[in-house]
Amino acid sequence: MRYIIAAALLLLAGVVRAQDSVPRFTATYRRLDTATVEVIITARVQPGVHLFSTVKVADSLPYSTVTLDSALTPFLAGSLKEQGNLQKEASPDFKGAEVHFFADSVQWIQDLKISASRKKTVEGTVTYLAKVKDQYLSDVAHFSVTVPAEAPTAPAGPAEKSLWFIFVSGLLAGFGAFVSPCIYAMVPVTVSFFTKRSTSRAKGIQNALYYSLSIMLVYTLFGFLITLIFGQGALNSLASSAIFNIVVFLMFLIFGISFLGAFEITLPSSISNRVDAKAGLGSFSGLFFMALTLVVVSFSCTVPFIGGLAVLTTHGGKVAPIVGFFGFSLALALPFALFAFFPSLLNQLAKSGGWLMTVKVTLGFIELALALKFLSSADLAYHWRILDREVYLSLWIVIFGLLGFYLLGKLKFAHDQELPVNDYGIPHLTIPRLFFAIAALTFTVYMIPGLWGAPLNGISAWLPEMKTQDFNLNRAPVAVPAGPTDTALRPRKYTDFLESEIKGVSTFFDYTEAVRAASLEHKPLLIDFTGHSCANCRKMERAVLNDPEVIKALQDHFVVVSLYVDDKYRLPEDEWVTSKNDGSTIEYMGARNLDFEVGLTGNNSQPQYVFVDPVSGKVLLNAGGYDPDVPRFLKILSDVQQQFK
Repeated sequence: MRYIIAAALLLLAGVVRAQDSVPRFTATYRRLDTATVEVIITARVQPGVHLFSTVKVADSLPYSTVTLDSALTPFLAGSLKEQGNLQKEASPDFKGAEVHFFADSVQWIQDLKISASRKKTVEGTVTYLAKVKDQYLSDVAHFSVTVPAEAPTAPAGPAEKSLWFIFVSGLLAGFGAFVSPCIYAMVPVTVSFFTKRSTSRAKGIQNALYYSLSIMLVYTLFGFLITLIFGQGALNSLASSAIFNIVVFLMFLIFGISFLGAFEITLPSSISNRVDAKAGLGSFSGLFFMALTLVVVSFSCTVPFIGGLAVLTTHGGKVAPIVGFFGFSLALALPFALFAFFPSLLNQLAKSGGWLMTVKVTLGFIELALALKFLSSADLAYHWRILDREVYLSLWIVIFGLLGFYLLGKLKFAHDQELPVNDYGIPHLTIPRLFFAIAALTFTVYMIPGLWGAPLNGISAWLPEMKTQDFNLNRAPVAVPAGPTDTALRPRKYTDFLESEIKGVSTFFDYTEAVRAASLEHKPLLIDFTGHSCANCRKMERAVLNDPEVIKALQDHFVVVSLYVDDKYRLPEDEWVTSKNDGSTIEYMGARNLDFEVGLTGNNSQPQYVFVDPVSGKVLLNAGGYDPDVPRFLKILSDVQQQFK
């Protein structure tokens, strides 16, 4: 029937075979995973030409067909998809019936089950019908594309500097825990116990060293158990889990309130008594249990630091918990060993007293502020919108403002002592306390412009994403490519709840949609693997991706897609995929993006910036992760652009 209609039209209207009126066809491929390839047939239509759709509206109306070689039938996965700016209009040639056509370009996409280890040539034909002004053109175009076999990609190891960062963070957490009332007050008593009860100074130093090594052993074993029980994969999953983030939020909230003096949190006395009964100086095991006693009785002061460190290690390699807790234990153990070697230093150690309670209350305020970070991570991943950026900032401004007033002595709690008095009996501030108050109030003032959209680059990694800011005076317009294919190049999927953190750059959030746009624009594709709760992602966005020169290069020469690996948006059932790692069914957008990242790069860290050829699907360059060096990133963009030409 179709050929009868075409013949009649040709007899009536004549055949137009001007070279500039013939649609141009190209065939490319893109590998979706190790078992599936996407073959893309692109038709570019000249101005004034209408290429009819492959969707048959009725037998009596014109349409085109795409046919693959019959030998490919066993490899077919799903039906042919047609993508482009489809137009519809009533045609007087067919008594006013509605015909479907494309006036600029169209892509036909067919998925095929072709293993990455197998080379395969895909051939077929496009039997098309087009209209040029008042005349019709029908012809057959052949296409062919070879899908080569690919060698497996070796997985990238974690960055070594991240372990150093985690180690230093563990040290800082350990020093913070050391000045808490539970541990600081025990230093003179413990060191004096070693020096006075030992038979010689050398023996006292030896016992103190064993005691310090036991503290390190306890906490490092804790880090080892975290690694052994969970493993790196489970730790990464925990970091983006709503339940995990809410549990950590509640933990920080409860301990923050406890530090402010509302109540005391202690382990049952039976546990501490049982451990203490085994402590003594008779053997190394006795010293070990003495160290374990310190760990147990200081539980209420160290848990917030341990909890924060445990969360941090979820973003490192598989040995990160061991490295982090080794650093933490080293910071706790060093003072005991140091004072045992030099007992005279105890005379210069500040006496415990009211200042320790000030430290504890200060930590309480900081705990409350940090608790919001974990609630925000869950809020962003699930799009609850209960803790938008301005709400988050308002709470931080109030918390740190109150901390400043507390340090000035204007706010008191039930357990606080009076300020020290001078020679005239008048209460006064100590100079260190004054400077800490100045720091807290300065930080409070610094955050206020953020309520109107100021980027606050210094703390951007700790804040919710800028897209959650409802009122933003700093919002930049997004550059959208102009031209006849304009609508095909605009991001559409997920834009109702996702927004780019790169100012002025039209960013996609669906890989397939981005590939189509990059193919039509003939530009390389930049994949930004990111996460809502990724602190280093926010730092890179503020320091590098929002640099004016970088923005200009991305707007002119690249198509950008941001793939959130921790987003909990549930996909429609027809978009569920099977993981190539463990064969499980993936139902959430973030899990699908993470599975794609691991398959493409062999790594699961964020941020990660990968440049891809949209036609072949091959990786042009993996630019790695966090490195806030703008000239380096500009050179990478220039190199990729030259390589793509």
